[in-house]
This record gives sequence, C-alpha cells and structure tokens, in this order.
Amino acid sequence: MMVKTEKAGKVGIVSLNHPEKLNALSKELVRDLVTAIESFKAEKIRTVIISAEPNKSNVWSAGHYIPELPENHEDPLGYFDPLEVLLRTIQRYPGPVITQVHGSVWGGACDLIMTSDISIGDPSSTFAITPAKIGVPYNASGISHFIARLGINQAKEMFFTARPIDAVLAEKWGIINHLVKEEQLASYVLEMATHMTTLSPLSIKVIKEQFRILSNAQALSADIFEKIEGLRTTVWESNDYHEGIKAFREKRKPNFTGE
Repeated sequence: MMVKTEKAGKVGIVSLNHPEKLNALSKELVRDLVTAIESFKAEKIRTVIISAEPNKSNVWSAGHYIPELPENHEDPLGYFDPLEVLLRTIQRYPGPVITQVHGSVWGGACDLIMTSDISIGDPSSTFAITPAKIGVPYNASGISHFIARLGINQAKEMFFTARPIDAVLAEKWGIINHLVKEEQLASYVLEMATHMTTLSPLSIKVIKEQFRILSNAQALSADIFEKIEGLRTTVWESNDYHEGIKAFREKRKPNFTGE
C-alpha cells in the first residue's frame, strides 16, 4: 500500500506514503487512496483527513505521475482517469474531507486540495498548478474547481504562471482555510475534524451535497461542451504536448513552439 490509514474515534486519517516518487499521484497510489476513503465510508467514518508522511524533499505530492500520461492522442485527463475518480470520490464522500498540508503541492495534487472541503497548511506549504509547463490541456472540471475556490483572477494567475503560491498568499486567496505552525498542524486539524463528528452527520451530508450541486450548477450547452473538448483535443494532439512529455522524461527544459 502506498498510503497509511488510521482512525481516531470517528475520524479517518489517510496519509500519502510513497516518498520514492514524491507521493506522485500514480494509478497505484490513487487506487490505494480511493480504496481507503471508500473503506472509511463503509465504516461510517464521519470526517476524513488526507495528509502525507514526512519526506526529505518536503513535498506533499508532486501531482500527476507524468510517465503514465498517454502519448497516443488520448485525453490525458479524461472522465475515467484515476485522478478524476479520486476527486469525485472526495466530493461525494458523505462527510467533510480535510487536507492537511506540510510541504509543496504540485499539479494534479493542487486540484485535490481545491476539491477537498477544507484545507489547512503550515508555513512550508506551497501550491502550484503546472499543466502549462508540460503542455497538458487541463480539463473543464478541474478549472472549475479552481474558479469555485479562488475566483477567476487568482485561478488564471495560477494556471498562466505555473508559479508556486506560498502559504501566506494561499491563506489570503482561500487555497487554505487556516495557516498554523508546523508543530501545531496535526493537532489543529484533528481537533477540527473531531469537533465535526459531534454534529449531525445527516445534516452535514445533505449540506455538503447541496454545496456540490450548487457549485456545479452552471449549465453548458452541448455546443459549448463540444467546443471545450475540441479545444483540448488540439493540445493533446499537438507537438507541444509530446515535447512536454519527452522533455520531462529527458529531464530538460521543453522547447514549445505553439504547434
């Protein structure tokens, strides 16, 4: 297993634990994470905390595992991509899901933070969404997660610069709900999660589902949806996409041409 699980009363804690790959969200790690969350659901665990085991690189998660991205003209972030399944699992969990962040968060892992109900970090936490660094066409659902959490101006800045947002700015923008000292992080998050378990689970379940429905309430016509998919297809079929993946594997800076 690439994750560790434990329970503290009615709180379930699952920790990313694959330091060799900087907790990159590979198919195997994501599968283990989904399995753990679904197991908590079956046990009627009321609140879930997602954290990461400490590692020397101080990386919470390096994001999508790039070697697993397709190179044969397939959508790299399709509906059934394991990361997309994980995000929907978090959104549809009947209780609050809290992300506890120590270290840097990159790429698709940043989307995981945006999809969680509440995120709490310490001063080491940073957040960067990086598809433009490797020529990946991010999907509409993922972009909507950022817009819903941050607003359109901050979301654009994160996507267009691919630069890390430090902990102080992350709290100001609403990426994290609270910024606490490193030595207090685990106890602070557990206290909040435990408090939530004393409240009505049915009420929280229904309210959370309303939040999910209302945040996704903007209707798209079939024409607009098809246009979005068409725009994204031009990217994953482009030379830039293949150059980005190739450059990552060769550990060099990509040479993007816009073609």
